[in-house]
Amino acid sequence: MQTAIQHFAAYVCVCAIKTLSLEVKLLMLCFLCGGSPLPLSRAGVETFRGKSCIAKASSGDSGRDLVPVAPLQLESPVGQLLEQILQTHPHLLPAAIDQQLENLQNERDAQKEEVAPSSTDSLYKRIAEVKEKDRQKVLEEIMYCWIVQKFIDKEISMIPKLTATDDPTGRVDFWPNQEMKLESVHSAEALEMIQNHVALVLGDRLVGPLESIVQISKIKLGKLYAASIMYGYFLKRVDERFQLERSMNTLPKGFTEGQSSFAESPVPQSPFWDPDSLIRIQPDYDVDEEGFMASSGDDGQSYRLRSYVMYLDAETLQRYATIRSKEAISLIERQTQALFGRPDIKISEDGSLGASNDEVVNLSFSGLTMLVLEAVAFGSFLWDGENYMESKYQFIRS
Repeated sequence: MQTAIQHFAAYVCVCAIKTLSLEVKLLMLCFLCGGSPLPLSRAGVETFRGKSCIAKASSGDSGRDLVPVAPLQLESPVGQLLEQILQTHPHLLPAAIDQQLENLQNERDAQKEEVAPSSTDSLYKRIAEVKEKDRQKVLEEIMYCWIVQKFIDKEISMIPKLTATDDPTGRVDFWPNQEMKLESVHSAEALEMIQNHVALVLGDRLVGPLESIVQISKIKLGKLYAASIMYGYFLKRVDERFQLERSMNTLPKGFTEGQSSFAESPVPQSPFWDPDSLIRIQPDYDVDEEGFMASSGDDGQSYRLRSYVMYLDAETLQRYATIRSKEAISLIERQTQALFGRPDIKISEDGSLGASNDEVVNLSFSGLTMLVLEAVAFGSFLWDGENYMESKYQFIRS
């Protein structure tokens, strides 16, 4: 009899939870899981007050005492709430993200159903634009939390903002070596191209000690980091196609190196990134009779991703190298600026552009490698995150 009563009580609780706000749901889940109450954002606290509920966070769990898990500080109430969930109860984050995406969809649907007073009402249009911009910012920060969680799932600590240290050599890269963890993000075929990417960045320095110090400006470092994110995004996208074609046994039967139209970098030009930082894919020289370089697969029929990329036509490559959404582009810029600072661009008398707040930093080749590998992993997660957001809330414009 007692068991039946407990089951009935649990059923009533589940029914009641469906009618509650996200913050109340998460708080109840924390108590059921034996956790402490979540430190709520300002928006969450106001919601609780409106329902005559009081939520208190212990001083040890307050948002101010939490250690940041990523360099970017989120601005929207939704982003701040998800950030706190990520820091305190990361297992609840997937459900929270899905709920927030559903809220965005409901809000957009409700706005579409509203009847505009007039098709020429500039005030109404302005309000609609502001709401859309707010939703874009919220979506960006939801996607960012999703990406950060992928790093946490891989037990990878993201690199914090670069700041001056007390080290006599001026080194700023005292983060742990996570090369193996960062490499585990990618497939074996993609990893080969990433290693080539790193080799091109470091050049001949690969043969020297990795603790040797290199001096580089923050702006150049930021350009390299952003370009590596775009490279990781492109690589994940084309690797998905490569893996699909290989699993379906539809890989091209042959090609000649001269057919490749991929003479330039796969990453599109942008005034935000220095073209010198963009990495070009080198062709394979030891190819088999069909044109593809065989890897060490058991059947001897698997091909290198790099050769596959060289085979694709220019239009396909340009499409795969293009970031699909404004939200993803904005995240690349915000993540880069969170690490290296926002450049203060000035126009000199001769018309050339320069940054008045640029500074030179010292870091080891090992630290530079970690920066590049993290950026490539971020780009890979960005592609996956963009796809996940799109499956719940359509925002990519064709």
